[in-house]
Amino acid sequence: MEFVSTPKQYVDAVEDCAAHIGQSVTFRGTVHRVRDMSDFAFVVIRVNRGLIQCMFAGEIGGMTKADIKDAMVVEVSGDVREEPRAEHGFEVVLTDVKILAKPAEQLPIPLGKKYMGLSLDVDLPLRPITLRHPRKRAVFRIQAAIAEGFSDYMLSQGFTRIHTPKIVSAGAEGGANIFKLDYFGQQAYLAQSPQFYKQYTAGVFGRVFEVGNVYRAERHNTSRHLNEYIGLDFEMAYIDSMYDVMAMETGMLKHLMDYLPKHVKPELDLLGVKLPVIDTIPTVTFHEAKEIMQEKYGHKSKNRYDLNPDEEVLMCRWAQEEHGSDFCFVTHFPSAKRPFYAMDDKENPKLALSFDLLFRGLEITTGGQRIHDYDEQIQKLRDRGMDETLFESFTMLHKYGMPPHGGIGIGLERLTMQLLGQQNVRDASMFPRDMTRLVP
Repeated sequence: MEFVSTPKQYVDAVEDCAAHIGQSVTFRGTVHRVRDMSDFAFVVIRVNRGLIQCMFAGEIGGMTKADIKDAMVVEVSGDVREEPRAEHGFEVVLTDVKILAKPAEQLPIPLGKKYMGLSLDVDLPLRPITLRHPRKRAVFRIQAAIAEGFSDYMLSQGFTRIHTPKIVSAGAEGGANIFKLDYFGQQAYLAQSPQFYKQYTAGVFGRVFEVGNVYRAERHNTSRHLNEYIGLDFEMAYIDSMYDVMAMETGMLKHLMDYLPKHVKPELDLLGVKLPVIDTIPTVTFHEAKEIMQEKYGHKSKNRYDLNPDEEVLMCRWAQEEHGSDFCFVTHFPSAKRPFYAMDDKENPKLALSFDLLFRGLEITTGGQRIHDYDEQIQKLRDRGMDETLFESFTMLHKYGMPPHGGIGIGLERLTMQLLGQQNVRDASMFPRDMTRLVP
């Protein structure tokens, strides 16, 4: 009989080698590339957090340098010595090599090059392989740290993590951009957002957040849209106004820009990422934004209800030129194009207490204050010609008492794309789902 106890302590191979210069080490990894230098070969081994340069000379374990191929999985032992020309300032002189697995075919892409130089049409079908490239892998380590930093801040501010259903009976946003499915004979949908459930649980815990999947059946094939993405959402009760929500997001972003260098500095350095410095974020109303664009840039908008992509770029240009900020809040959007749960401004009911956050020319957040009064919510449903009976489980929230509350939703892939200066949101989605992709 055998018993299982605790796992072995995780060891970062790069850090372990750096800490044992002049000593012997053993680690496992995958052969990233082999550089034949006539009398010896440099074998660069890919480990969890980087590349380790090793030197293979003579015969080791019955093998010569010619036996070592790209994509072999190996366990190696060797002596660590200083080498300023190597990536981490050291190299490992191999004394033993064990092959744990061999590739059945040659790699279809040049993983050993600094830049793969692949188009998305080539990259995406091969994602299980292209993700192994250090630069590609760095993108998603940074993305993971963004989600972790978001969660870290939310927990520090008294938020409770929730996990909401992704199969729902009604769409939180309404409209046609919702995926339908048969649920044991009933009509069901994939969740457009966790909105209803955030509001339910904000009435329970006061402050809640989630990192989860969101589905939109939009027939877009643009560089900024996906049909499945990851949402960073929070909802908070007992607010005085939507500005409390905006302040919370600003605090989270400040925390995030401090969190990332502490946890993924090698990846940030590899990609040459310039993190924004956040002090305060300028805020303008929707109508002020339209006036700024016309007066400062000569841009007259034809969209009375929203900001077009070129206008998001202009407003971020304004924020940078006037306030040195990569971010800009735009508030008080026309109520007609905001969700039915958005609270209208009491001073001007044609405007919603709703906002977008723009970052380096792209909207990454939508948020605002929600309706908490039962009669107000029922009336807004009626005013929009919506069947209130379909929303009884939602309006139960309001019927039995709900504090003033509000929240946001951030698109993780969009935030990643803008932070890393990428040109297409698919570059920031590990396995993107759009109108044409269901695999891998």
